[in-house]
Amino acid sequence: MHYDPRKKNHGLPHDPFLSLVVPRPIGWISTVSRSGVVNLAPYSYFSAMCSRPPHVVFGSGGRKDSQRNAEETGEFVCNLATFDLREEMNQSSADYGQEESEPQAIGLELAPSINVRAPRVARAPAALECQYIKTIDIPDEQGNPISHSIVLGRVVGIYINDQIIRDGQVDLRGLGVLSRLGYTEYGVLDTIFAMARPASTQVKSGHGG
Repeated sequence: MHYDPRKKNHGLPHDPFLSLVVPRPIGWISTVSRSGVVNLAPYSYFSAMCSRPPHVVFGSGGRKDSQRNAEETGEFVCNLATFDLREEMNQSSADYGQEESEPQAIGLELAPSINVRAPRVARAPAALECQYIKTIDIPDEQGNPISHSIVLGRVVGIYINDQIIRDGQVDLRGLGVLSRLGYTEYGVLDTIFAMARPASTQVKSGHGG
């Protein structure tokens, strides 16, 4: 089949787009509001953008609590969601009020961060403390902003549970790191393999590289 996503003429019960861009890492974002309420929500539009210095982004449909808190306080934390935390991650996606704290509502323990005010999920094996950089509004075909935005943050602190460091490297085997698939489906990282990068080759004139 072939369809135009602008026309949504796929003829299927549900849009297949999100089942094709997979797996997508989950940014489990914790923030603190100006009034001191801790917010926690998962975002499947999430990724690292560069490593020197490290930056991450998450995409928000509508100006939700995580985006607003990050913009107003200048900070947020990305927690690593794992299989053991799947129920808590899912519960934190519910529609809570602005003055309700998801971790408190679901009984999830938090731990203080070092370089930012927003706490991390205590049981998460890793967390990225981020300084908010800017929000990028996504435009429609006419250039007008829609209700979706990209939030960019610079990583200023990294927590890693010592138990997942083996032989000088982060070893994620057995943790079941969660990823978002399409529809109501999730996946876990359970197969890890290594491949050496090919040797550099000189690009011949007239050929792209």
